[in-house]
This record gives sequence, structure tokens and C-alpha cells, in this order.
Amino acid sequence: MSPENETLRLKWRLRRAAIGAVCVLGAILVFGFYSRLVQASDLKDWTRGEEIPTVALISPSASVGGDTLSLPGTLQAYYAAPIYSRVPGYVHAWYKDIGAHVRKGDLLATIDTPELDQQIAQARADLKAAQAARALSSTTAERWQSLLPLDAVSRQDAEEKEEDLASKVAAVNAARANLDRLDAMKAFARIVAPFDGVVTRRTADIGNLVTAGPASNGDPLFEVADMHVLRVYVNVPQSYSAQIGQGAQASLTVPEYPGRRFQARLVSTAGAISDQSSTMLVEFQVANGQNLLKPGDFAQVAMKLAGGSRALRVPASALMFRAAGMEVATVGPHDRVVMKPITIATDLGPSVIVSTGLAPSDRLIDNPPDSLSNGDPVRIQAAGDAH
Repeated sequence: MSPENETLRLKWRLRRAAIGAVCVLGAILVFGFYSRLVQASDLKDWTRGEEIPTVALISPSASVGGDTLSLPGTLQAYYAAPIYSRVPGYVHAWYKDIGAHVRKGDLLATIDTPELDQQIAQARADLKAAQAARALSSTTAERWQSLLPLDAVSRQDAEEKEEDLASKVAAVNAARANLDRLDAMKAFARIVAPFDGVVTRRTADIGNLVTAGPASNGDPLFEVADMHVLRVYVNVPQSYSAQIGQGAQASLTVPEYPGRRFQARLVSTAGAISDQSSTMLVEFQVANGQNLLKPGDFAQVAMKLAGGSRALRVPASALMFRAAGMEVATVGPHDRVVMKPITIATDLGPSVIVSTGLAPSDRLIDNPPDSLSNGDPVRIQAAGDAH
């Protein structure tokens, strides 16, 4: 073979090798680009899938007649009396301290009244002076009447003596009434219990200056409370006011006796809705024979409703506070979010009573993300999924 042919063959082989290398490199580049494109598409799909929130669904529960409504209430004594002094003076002694059980008329304290004592002494002297003047006037009037038939005195003089006697009698009566008034005031120097009960407060101390009526700081000397039965006051929302019937039964709990319930009964209602709170004040009574309950206690009162309510109860965790008002997020067709405005009839703390805006068949989202809006897709959390 000639050298020229050998050179041509070598060039052809080199060209074919170069073309093959270019094809292999191109194939590698195409495969790499395709792989990156597939990975980018998968990443985009994964990211889009992760953007869809997973939500838990709950259903509103019906709040129908016969439900138990639980509301806060306050306990007050059946009778409670702040006791002030009716006379000015100084506390001489006190005999009952807080917690003491007293009977009606028991002595709580005594008050020294030096000024009143002087007024009583003066009133007694005034009464004696008036009685002496009446006696003299009576004697004079009798003498003039005895001389009148003898024409020894004129009828006019006799009538003047009779009028003077009547004036002196009136002066005696006035002096006696003033003395009786002061004696009655003196009786108030003995501070006594107005009824059977327990002393719940004492501010009186020996030597304290007291005034008639409330002191400048408004503190009474004693407070006595009758606690054999306690009154329980509850503010019932207007939407439930028609379901509170006379004699309805209720139970209450207090923090100091966890798990223990005390039975109470409804005795009266205000019969009017407060224009400030849109509630009706109702009064229950609970027996307190063992003195376990105390006036001023906070209580949680559970009362049976008479019926007629068709509202729905939802947990407070499902509520969304938006600029347009209160809303809840529900799941509609194709697992898309449907926002619904609602009206809350009663806030019960952990749950609320919704009067309008919801249907019993609605699928509510519990603890919805704040970013949810109408039309957003969601993924329904499977039962038992802890994610």
C-alpha cells in the first residue's frame, strides 16, 4: 500500500474516533440535562405538596334542650349586715372576734359615750325643771278657778292661768321625749348581733374613736353573716334566659373542694336583661349546714336548660379572628377551604355557642393556620395520625 493511502486511512480513523467521542459526550450531556430536569420537576412537585397544610377536622355538636350550661357565679350570705355605731364615743370593750358564732342580741362591743352622758344628765335636769314649773302652774290655775265663782278674779285671768298650765304640760312632754330619745341613743352604746350568724369582720378595738354612722374610711365595727343558706348569683346570657325555669336544679363546685358538687335550686330571676352585659341575673340557693361554703366564694354553676335551643357548640380552638369579624374554616368539595363568618351567642371559655353561620354537617378545621383563605387546598389528617 502506498504511503498516500496509508495517510488517508489514518485520517479517516481519527475522524471517526472524534465523531464517536463527540456523540458520546453529547449523549452524556443530554442524559445529565434530562436527569437534572427530572430532579427539578420532582423537587417542585414535592415542594408544592409540602405547601398544602395537613388539617384535622371536627364537627360542631348540637346544643339542644336539656343541655347543661356551666357559668361562673358568686356566693353571698343569706343575710349580711355591716354594723356601725349609732353614737359617737370610744370603744370600751369588744367581746366577739372573727369566726365567732353569735345569736341574735349577743353583745359584740360596748362604747363609752361621755358627751351623750352629759346630754342625758342635762335632759333629766330639764325634765325636772319643767315638771316643777308645771306643778306651780297647776296650783296657780286651781287657785284661780276656785276664786272665779267668788268674782275675786276675772275670767280672763283664770283662762290665762289655764293656758299657762297647758304650756307647762307641753314643756314637760317635750323634755320627757328628749330624755327618751337620748336614752334610746344610749342603748346603742351596746353593739349587739342583729341575727344569728357568724362574725366575718371586726375592726373595733379598745380605745378607738367611733362616730355615728359610717366612719370616714367606711369600715364597719363588725360584719355578721347568716350562712346556714347561701345565695348564688349567676349572670345568664340572654340567649338562654328563656330556658331558666322557676325551681330549676343546679350543681356547683368551688376550688377548695375539687371534685365535690353541691346541689342548689333556682329561687328567683331579675326578669330583665342588663343593657350593659346582655345577661339576666338569677339567684340560686344552696344549703350550707356544714359551713363548708363561704360568702364571697367563686363557684362554677352547672344548670339544666329547659329546652328550645338549636345552637351549635364548637371548641374555641376552631375560631379565627379576622378583620371582617369572627370566622371558622371549613372544608368544602375537592378538599378546598371555605371560610364562614359566624355569630357567637355565648362564650363558655373552652367552647362557644354559635347561633348563626354554621350547619351541623359542616367539617370544621381545628387549630387552622392563620394563612388559610378561601379556596386553599388542604390535606385531611387521617384518624390516629399524630403528625
